Parts: sequence; structure tokens; C-alpha cells
Amino acid sequence: MERAYQILVVDDHKDIRDLLQRFLQQHGLRVSTAADGVAMGKLMATQRFDLIILDLMLPGKDGITLCREVRSTSNVPIIMLTALGEEIDRIVGLEVGADDYVPKPFNPRELLARIKSVLRRHFAIPTLDEQLSTSPTLYRFADWQLNTLSRELQDPQGALVALTSTEFTLLLAFLAHPNVVLSREDILRLVQGRGADVYDRAIDTLISRLRKKIEPDPKQPRLIKTIWGGGYQLSCEVSHG
Repeated sequence: MERAYQILVVDDHKDIRDLLQRFLQQHGLRVSTAADGVAMGKLMATQRFDLIILDLMLPGKDGITLCREVRSTSNVPIIMLTALGEEIDRIVGLEVGADDYVPKPFNPRELLARIKSVLRRHFAIPTLDEQLSTSPTLYRFADWQLNTLSRELQDPQGALVALTSTEFTLLLAFLAHPNVVLSREDILRLVQGRGADVYDRAIDTLISRLRKKIEPDPKQPRLIKTIWGGGYQLSCEVSHG
């Protein structure tokens, strides 16, 4: 890692906090720790963190509640830790905004790899609000036009096609990255901005909805292609003005 990212570890077990602090600092990360949501809140009020490692089972407010509260005001990456192994716990964590999920007991090196992966995705891809602040006013693709100011989509015949807020964010993500394979994780990151309410399991459904609006034959898509094992790709040239 080129920069010293600031990590917040929230866990009620002191041995885990100390272990992670020592290990992560040895690998170039700056680490603060908190034993519960109260201590976490005090640290976040005075410091900026690049990633939070958040235990699911905490005294007072649990990790799910804290994750939901953080996500309501911030898109800081969150990795959930838990001793519970049921799939429903993982799903709930992701649905409330966690970026990844690591069950206990875990190998610190695996957690470090997850941290690097999440940070790489988070800082490499701009959020929706960041895209809108730098994006062109008008995108043109396959005889379609998208106006980013009015959020109006115009088909090849000139008719307007209504888009939901989430469909707009998804289309903008593809237009900003034409002919680039975007994984579900990339797409999730890209659409997590103002007006977007989507989680990993909904990506495929959202893609299907957008295809029905812009593809001549949604069952045989030519614009938004499925890349098996990779994700999705907008397969056309894009110009802007």
C-alpha cells in the first residue's frame, strides 16, 4: 500500500483488538481501536477513517445497528467480523451496507488481504456523487443520449425513457467505464451514492431492468453484456459533450 490508511477496529475482546492493531501496523496501516459503539462514536467524531473492522456481537448496540448508522451518513468501507456462521447473518450484514464479511476465527493474513481488496475497490472507483461532479452533461451511446443534469434518457427515435434513480446511477456507471468489465463489487461501489439503494444480490435484477429499457432484445443483450466469471460490460462506443 502506498499510503498509510487509517483503520478503526471495533471489537469487545481486547486480545483481538491488540492482535489486529499490532499485525496491521506491522503492514503499514495506522490503527485505532474501540471496545463498543460508544467508544467508536467518540473516535469517529474526531478522526477520519479509511476503513472500519466491525464485530457483529458487541455490548450495547450490535454491529448490524452500528453499520446501519454509519452507512446513513458515510460510505467508509466496513468489514464485519462475527463468530456466527449462518448465511443469514452474512446477508443481513451486506444488506445494511457492509463491504465484506469475515467469520471468526480468522487468519490475520486473510483479513489483511480482504482489507487491501476493499480499499483498492473503494479508492480506485469514484462514487456517484464524485462522478456527477466531473461527468459530462451529455453522453451518447448506440444512438441513445443521457443528460446527466436533467437525468433524461432519450432513445434513438427521440422519445424519453423514464429511469428510476438507481437505474440512472447504474447506466451512468457503465457510461463512465465503456468496454470495461465491471464486477458486481465494482457496480455496487459505483452506485452507492445519493439516491441509490442497492445491494449485491440485487445487481442482477437491476441489470435486467435496465436491459429491458435500452436493449432491442433484452434476452439477447448487445449493449450490456454478461461476462461469465467477470461481471458485466457496456459493449459500445461512448461520446460526450
